Amino acid sequence: MLVSVDRAETRVALLEASGTPAASRSSSAAQRAASGRRRGAGAPEAGYRVAELYIERRGGRSIVGNIYKGKVDNVLPGLEAAFVDIGLEKNGFLHVDEIVLPGVETPKRGRGGGGGRKIADLLGPGQEIVVQVVKDPLKTKGARLSMELTIAGRYMVYAPTGEGVGVSRRLEDKERDRLRRQTANLELGSGGVIVRTAAHGAKREDFERELKYLHKLHEVLVRRVEDTAAPDLVFQEADLSVRVVRDIFSAHFERAIVDDEQQYRRLVSFFTRTAPELVERVELWQESATLFEAYGVDKAIDGVLSRRVDLPSGGYLIIDYAEALTVIDVNSGSFIGRGKGAGLEDTITRTNLEAAEEVVNQLRLRDIGGIIVIDFIDMARARNRDAVMKTLRKTLDEDRTKTFTAEISKLGLVEMTRQNVTEGVREIMSRPCTTCEGEGVIRSEETIAIEFERRLRDVAAEQPDAEAFLLQINPRVSTQFTGHNSRVLHALEAQTGKSFLFEGSEGLALDHFAITFIGTREEVEERALPFRPGDEVLVDIVEPHMYDVDDAVAKIDGYIISIAGAAPCVGEKRMVRIDEAGRTAASALLLDEAGEVVTPPARTVSPRGSGRGRRRAPAPSSSAAQAPAPRGRRRRAPADGEDSEARREAGLSESPTSIDAEPEEDLAAGALAPDQSPQDGASEDGLQSKPRRRGRRGGRRRSAAKAKATPE
Repeated sequence: MLVSVDRAETRVALLEASGTPAASRSSSAAQRAASGRRRGAGAPEAGYRVAELYIERRGGRSIVGNIYKGKVDNVLPGLEAAFVDIGLEKNGFLHVDEIVLPGVETPKRGRGGGGGRKIADLLGPGQEIVVQVVKDPLKTKGARLSMELTIAGRYMVYAPTGEGVGVSRRLEDKERDRLRRQTANLELGSGGVIVRTAAHGAKREDFERELKYLHKLHEVLVRRVEDTAAPDLVFQEADLSVRVVRDIFSAHFERAIVDDEQQYRRLVSFFTRTAPELVERVELWQESATLFEAYGVDKAIDGVLSRRVDLPSGGYLIIDYAEALTVIDVNSGSFIGRGKGAGLEDTITRTNLEAAEEVVNQLRLRDIGGIIVIDFIDMARARNRDAVMKTLRKTLDEDRTKTFTAEISKLGLVEMTRQNVTEGVREIMSRPCTTCEGEGVIRSEETIAIEFERRLRDVAAEQPDAEAFLLQINPRVSTQFTGHNSRVLHALEAQTGKSFLFEGSEGLALDHFAITFIGTREEVEERALPFRPGDEVLVDIVEPHMYDVDDAVAKIDGYIISIAGAAPCVGEKRMVRIDEAGRTAASALLLDEAGEVVTPPARTVSPRGSGRGRRRAPAPSSSAAQAPAPRGRRRRAPADGEDSEARREAGLSESPTSIDAEPEEDLAAGALAPDQSPQDGASEDGLQSKPRRRGRRGGRRRSAAKAKATPE
């Protein structure tokens, strides 16, 4: 048993292995006494696995076992139950079968059964009663209550309203008979006791000593009930580490290792009073490595949140949680059988046998309760189905939680129930996704964009005088409008006669929609630009440029920044200076540590042969690479060429036909002179310009013009 305590939470892990506990061997006690019990060193022996996990946090402590003085808030005869105010956020639920009143006989009724008195005759609104929590509040339900109080000790549970002596059925018949003899003629007083499983090997003096202690606790409880005004707590159960050690730790455990010195002293003190023979098995962890990491428990905790659990042969389980039940699906996975004589039925049976053991392991590890449906792979032979059920029930014998299992059906389904007392590890460590709210799926970006498109039509109709709108949405949704040369956006603008521009970050929810500004087209465009020429920005350089092998690309919330000469810096964070800013993309220059511009290397022709680099003298018709216009008068250029050119400048892929160049564009960009070789790369303004990739039409026109200008 491992006990880890820190400021935020207490964690307890139980590790299991077959065989005899090392601490029970003849020489163990002497060896531990010689070496000192304060130091828990080393990893567990081979064969150990994490069997159970318990987590308790400071603000979410379990209230199972707590006793409250409550006040009946409402009685519902139709449910044969009452709701009791015990001072918590939600009222507790008290069924008629759990009502115990002094001097009043209340036989068990059950559902639809006769006999017994009606709950309205037993309780009334405003009546003060003493109740104990038997089940934590789970999800929308309040705590489950009982008026049959119990006070737990290590060897016995004292029931003030009970009578006689009962012995745990989990013990062997021989041990049960011995314990009955040891507890015969005990001075029980007015109550009764139940001998616990942890009493294995206990003697009569142990029971007598603990019974006196439990009687004193009951006397204290009675005084507190008299002095306390309802609703309020009158008795609190022990914390997680003491509770688990008290209920579980026994001679079957090799040792208990604790990584907190204060908690270590508490457990030693507890065992000194209740089980002195177990004190030597409690050790203090003083290694540099954390306790759970050294024993591999952290890895097991991470696996608790996974849907998939792999089996040794290659099969796997899929665990899905629903409101009313938990479904476990068995799959053969990569297991295709072993041996030449292996058939389909043998392969399926082997997988199901492994799954039967692992299902129980996961039920214990994750503390899954309620209704559980296991979908085994269909088996044709009845004897194979019986073998799987036998394995399942045998493994369930190791589970201390109450279970009930039905027979396997012809479809391979097994229905079972497991007592659900507290929240499992998964519920404590996780919360429902704020985006999908626990559904597991969300609407796609395309679905949300279609909905927003309908909403924008309504907005345009409601604002007839508005010229343009600035919208705040997630960039992944806005891409549905601006992608594919902004065909969707242009069609929407043509239909409504309005202009729509976008802003937003990846941190926004996918379905976030807000209109942040309404004005003229120039005003909205001015506000929509995320950067201005001269701005210095820290960016993550994420990928090489598609057409310029020397350049690289950064993306900020869907906005594309092409950085000259940044190819060696892919994967780094660097400061850049915005050179030119457009509606969907910008070009930038790389800065060094001193804030000076890094001179780009000599241009290298892309292996794709496009020869298209960042333009030094962009054409007036190219809006994405156009020189900055005066503030308030940036040209919007709604034609398809805007986004197409911006994507080319940023190095994004597009169809080959979208990069054909017309002669007018060639002249504006500084085309090569007839007597100048393409390798020279010199333009008319003296800037270096790479040869341009042309389509068939542009190539023929350029060849004809060159032929006319060449002297004979």
